[in-house]
Amino acid sequence: MELRPLIDAIRGFPGITRKNSIHEIVKLLPTTAFVNVAASEGEDAAAIEFGDHYILFATDGIMESLVRDDPFLAGYYAVLVNVNDIAAMGGRPLAMVDVMSSKDDRICSQILKGMEAAVKKFNVPIVGGHTHPDCKYQAIDISIIGSVPKTDLIRSDGAQVGDDIVFVMDLDGFYPASIPYAWDTTTRKDDDIVQRQMATMCTIASEGLCNSAKDMSNPGCIGTLGMLLESSGKGGYVDVDKIPTPDGVEFIRWCLAYQGCGFVFVCPPENSARIIELFEDVGCAGAIVGKVDGGPKLTLRSEGSEDVLFDFTKDIITGCGPYRK
Repeated sequence: MELRPLIDAIRGFPGITRKNSIHEIVKLLPTTAFVNVAASEGEDAAAIEFGDHYILFATDGIMESLVRDDPFLAGYYAVLVNVNDIAAMGGRPLAMVDVMSSKDDRICSQILKGMEAAVKKFNVPIVGGHTHPDCKYQAIDISIIGSVPKTDLIRSDGAQVGDDIVFVMDLDGFYPASIPYAWDTTTRKDDDIVQRQMATMCTIASEGLCNSAKDMSNPGCIGTLGMLLESSGKGGYVDVDKIPTPDGVEFIRWCLAYQGCGFVFVCPPENSARIIELFEDVGCAGAIVGKVDGGPKLTLRSEGSEDVLFDFTKDIITGCGPYRK
């Protein structure tokens, strides 16, 4: 395929550009002085020391446009995105709290119904929260805690030169009309298979199969890989023709989509087949799509052509570079 239209689409996509200022916030709120914080900036969830485990702590908010246009899915996705962040770290989600801001009874009711459906789908309780019933805007925000054994933590900054880059995605899904860049793989599936997909990340963590991983979130599959490489201080390439893709979807849109169940892995080559096999057992497709190198560029390849997507000597996604205590 032609690489330049894909590169331009990724670089200009709000799922990428909205993250460009994260490093400025991190500078104002450093964590290096707090010895119990094992991982923070650049990660899907913070990891806090707690005995022989880490407590995983994350939060996410839903865009006001979705809350207004489809409050049920806003409530549902507020849960889903948080559960994915805990899974990406190899952890098991424990509980959530929410903050709901709206004076519109209809919107409040639909948000609650969406959260109720997601609590059942993912089997994670909402144990408290806060409401703003007199505000002039509509919002739903959720925070989540999870846990992971210290030996199992999967970070975003551990990519090693020579690692395989593996993409896994559930191809059985659809684009909701109200979220054109979300690939919904969970709302119509049985609760059991959805929970098993998330739990597969715990198996990968306990077997020590990968050096780093992230869930495929708002930057899309390739953009999420870019964040991982940026955090790791590495580069690499992706052969876009090898990315698992459903029949009948437009490829650029697919590469920009938030995946209901999708993960980026970088791992020793001898572990790639095992990761793919584990996810095939729960209905996902996987493939080795590239390699990690010393950087500082992420390049895309297709049918013998190659072009640079990000040059991390001058390009910023989050600006969160290598960090490890």
